[in-house]
Amino acid sequence: MEKEHIGELEELILLLVIMLKEEAYGVQIQKEISKYSGRSISRGALHSALSRLEDKGFLRGQFGEVSKKRGGKRKKYYQITPLGQNALDEAEAVRQSFQMAIQAAR
Repeated sequence: MEKEHIGELEELILLLVIMLKEEAYGVQIQKEISKYSGRSISRGALHSALSRLEDKGFLRGQFGEVSKKRGGKRKKYYQITPLGQNALDEAEAVRQSFQMAIQAAR
């Protein structure tokens, strides 16, 4: 079975889910991407990436309670799975490998 790889946006999302802990939901993740990366991302692109990460088994989503403040809508909160943590670890290992090769080439 081939390993699933993550792209830059997926990596940012997984890192933010870890950082945000119990506050890891769509709007907050979107704000933090902008804060930490200086990039804006559309809500559609974010939800598409979140769905992809769930489909790959890297994230687990769970709906919170209904809120009057949100017009009866529930927030979907995310948690990283062990598979998602492994994907992050592998991405970091690849990056370190490249850094070592660059240092050796200088």
